This record gives sequence, C-alpha cells and structure tokens, in this order.
Amino acid sequence: MAEFVKVLRVSEINPGELRLVEAGGEQICLANVDGKIYAINDACTHVGGYLDEGELEGQVVTCPLHGSEFDVTTGKVLRGPAREDIATYEVKIEGDDIYVAV
Repeated sequence: MAEFVKVLRVSEINPGELRLVEAGGEQICLANVDGKIYAINDACTHVGGYLDEGELEGQVVTCPLHGSEFDVTTGKVLRGPAREDIATYEVKIEGDDIYVAV
C-alpha cells in the first residue's frame, strides 16, 4: 500500500512550473498545470534526462536532452525518442501541503 509523503507547499510551485522533490528515495518531478499538481518520475525513460529541468507547456513536459515529450497527467509518451511511458504518482493536497504516494 502506498504511503503519502509531504513534499512541498502548493504556494511554492506556480502554474506552469516544474519542481524537483524527493519522496521515499524517488526523485519526483511535480508539475503545476493550471493550479492542479501532478507528479511523475523525474528521469526521462529515454536516457534519464531530468524532466524538472525541461519545459512545461500545458500538460506536456519536454525532456531537455533529446526532446521527448510526456503528458504529465497520464505519463504517456507523446513524442520520442522515448518509447516507454513515465511513472506517475498519486497526489493529495491538504490545505497548502502537497503529498505524493510512494
């Protein structure tokens, strides 16, 4: 069963921003899409580029290394060279606190 871990405050990540957090030994990229927070694994499935250093446009994050694109709401690959979807994590908001299930 997943355990929720507090990782950040909602006030610390503005809409359109990405933020790196650590929870349960995992490097997780948080994405604020129009005020809703999503969590994906930070390592691109192509060669491990750090997605928190990429660009977020709408709900699409682009890897800074080779341009792979992922939907942060589902983890699905939208454009290669990555072929494998990215892991997603359940997010829970309580007050101003963001929790991620790990």
